[in-house]
Formats: sequence, structure tokens, C-alpha cells
Amino acid sequence: YIAILFQESSFTAVNIIERTAWWLHITGILIFLNYLYYSKHLHILLAFPNTYFANLKPKGQFTNLEAVTNEVKLMMDPSADPYTVHDENAAPPEKFGASDVTDLNRVQLMNAYTCTECGRCTSVCPANITGKELSPRAVMMKTRDRLEEVGANIDKNNKFVEDGKQLLNDYITPEEIWACTSCNACVEECPVNIDPLSIIIDLRRYLVMEQSAAPQGLNMMMTNIENNGAPWQYNQMDRLNWKDE
Repeated sequence: YIAILFQESSFTAVNIIERTAWWLHITGILIFLNYLYYSKHLHILLAFPNTYFANLKPKGQFTNLEAVTNEVKLMMDPSADPYTVHDENAAPPEKFGASDVTDLNRVQLMNAYTCTECGRCTSVCPANITGKELSPRAVMMKTRDRLEEVGANIDKNNKFVEDGKQLLNDYITPEEIWACTSCNACVEECPVNIDPLSIIIDLRRYLVMEQSAAPQGLNMMMTNIENNGAPWQYNQMDRLNWKDE
């Protein structure tokens, strides 16, 4: 049907129309690519680097904190001399875990901007399905909202000025992160390899290691492990008593 419109047109006229349409098309694409950065469609561009930098380790394998790992190795090795293995030039860790977006790494922040808000993660989350407050999609959206707020703060003041807010508590509540079962269903379901669990784990680490604000049941378990070498509240000498029953 379109060809009928140009039957009476000369070759020159058709060529001009084709060239004009081609340049309008290319110009529109270039304008849209510049608009993408400021629009909600930014995830279209970030999906590629986000997938490239995705965590390829087995699901459920967490990253250990180097400072804690070194201390545990010293504790488990009775022949180790802490004065010889300690690096005097090494700076002590500023913070364990994360309480705000400034404590998260670049990949985690890119995850927040890559999220398409499709909701697949939340739809398979066992905590959300059973009525808990946790929503992996909301975790990513709240992280992005806080990141944009911090960015606006820096743009306005040329540096970050403390605003009395942080990602933990003001955006994401402890009830949300403790509802997570660490099952990795959200990570497995995401089409662009976003990892909400890594943010949740870092927020948990901050609560446990900086504020000692773990739930009572978890605190009891960690105390038992420290004192008895097991999660249960009985003496280490009694651990094998079950074999005599």
C-alpha cells in the first residue's frame, strides 16, 4: 500500500524522502540514547555491564571479610605469632558491613540502577510469599532511591553533607533483612543477574558486627558457638553422648 503513494513520484523525490527518513531515524536514536541516562530506561544500557560483572561464584557462597578471616586463622593456629603476621602498615577496617549506600561496592550500586522492577524476584521470594515484609524488588528500589538522594546531596554541596539518614532503618528496616532466608531464589530468578542478597547480607553484617543488634535467637546461637563450639547449649564434652543412647 505504501508503494502506491510513490508511484507518480520521481526517483529524485523518492531518494530525498528516503534520505530524510534515514537521518531522522538516526537522529532520533542518538537523542534517545542521551535521554536514556536521565530516564527510567537506564536499565537498558546497564543490563550489559551488570551481566558482565555478575557474581559467577556458586549460589550461597558468601565473601568473607579479610580482617575477620585473618583473626580466625590466628585463633585456630596455636603456633602463629600475631606480632609477626600483623602488617603494621595495614589500615584497620573502617566499618564491618554496610549501613548506607556509600558502604556498598560499585557492582551493588549498579545492580540498583539496572533493576527493571519486573518483580520476578519478589514473586519467588519465600519470605514474601509467606507474608513477611521482605521484598527483594523493594530492596533494590530503596537502594536506588537512597543513592539518588546522596547524589543530589553531593551535587548541591560539592561533597556529601550528613543528612541524618542512612539506607538501613530509614529506607530498609531490620525486619525486612532478617526475614530473608538466604535461599538465593531472587538471584536465580533475575533476568539480568542482579543480586539483592549481597546488599541484605552486608546490612546484616553491620547490625551484627557493629551494633550487636541480631535477633535474640541468633545471638544465643553465636554465644553457644563461641563458648561451646556448637549452636546448642551444652558442654563440648557432651556432644557425642547421643551415640550411647
